[in-house]
Amino acid sequence: MTKARLKEMIDESSNIVFFGGAGVSTESNIPDFRSEEGIFKAKTQYGYPPEIILSHSFFMSHREEFYDFYRNVMIYKDAKPNPAHFALAKLEQEGKLKAVITQNIDNLHQMAGSKEVLELHGSVFRNYCMDCYKDYGLEDILESPEIVPKCKSCGGNIKPHVVLYEEGLDNEIIQKAVSYIAQADMLIIGGTSLAVYPAAGLVEYYTGDKLVLINKSQTSYDSRANLIINESIGKVLGDIVL
Repeated sequence: MTKARLKEMIDESSNIVFFGGAGVSTESNIPDFRSEEGIFKAKTQYGYPPEIILSHSFFMSHREEFYDFYRNVMIYKDAKPNPAHFALAKLEQEGKLKAVITQNIDNLHQMAGSKEVLELHGSVFRNYCMDCYKDYGLEDILESPEIVPKCKSCGGNIKPHVVLYEEGLDNEIIQKAVSYIAQADMLIIGGTSLAVYPAAGLVEYYTGDKLVLINKSQTSYDSRANLIINESIGKVLGDIVL
C-alpha cells in the first residue's frame, strides 16, 4: 500500500522537491559515511580519522596526506546512476519535479539527466586554483603528476570544490534550496538519516502535507512524515516512475 500511496501523491503533485543523502548513491556502489560499511567506520591506513582528514585545517596543513586519502577514498569516477537517479530525472522531464537538493558530491544526478541540482556539499568534478581561481575538472586531479595538483596558469594549489569540515555551506545554494522547499507541494526525502546540520534543517521550511521519507532506517523526522517507506530508494522510485 505504501508504494501505491506514493504513486498517488506524485500523481496529485505538480511542484515536487527531492532532498537526498548518501543512501541515494550507495546503490551505485559509493559508500556512505556513517553506516557499518561507511567511510567513518572503516579502518584507515592514513594515520588520522576520516573526519580529521576531511577538514579545512587538515587540508591547509597536510595537503599531501589529504590528497592521498581524497583520491583513494572519495572519488568513484566509474560510478553510474541507479534507478533512483533516473526516476528523479524523469519526474523533472515530466514537469513534476522542480529541483533535486543533494548532500552528495558524485554528479550522478546530472549524469542521469537532472538539470536543476543543488549540491549542498559541492562536487568532486569541480576544482579551482586557490590563487587565481581558474577552474579544473576531475581528470586534472586524477592525472596530476604531483600529489598536490598545481595550477597550470599560476602554479597555485588546486582545491576540490567540496565543503570540508569547518567550512560553511554556500549561502546562495542554501537560499535557493529554502525557496524550492518552501514552495513545494510535495517533499520527498531519500537516503539520509537527516542527522547532518545545517543541511537537515532545510526540512523545516516545508509546510505542506506530503512529506515522504524513503530510507532504510528510521530518521528523526519520522513522526512528522505523511508517508514512510523503509526500503531501497532505487527500487521504490524505480518501480513507481520508470
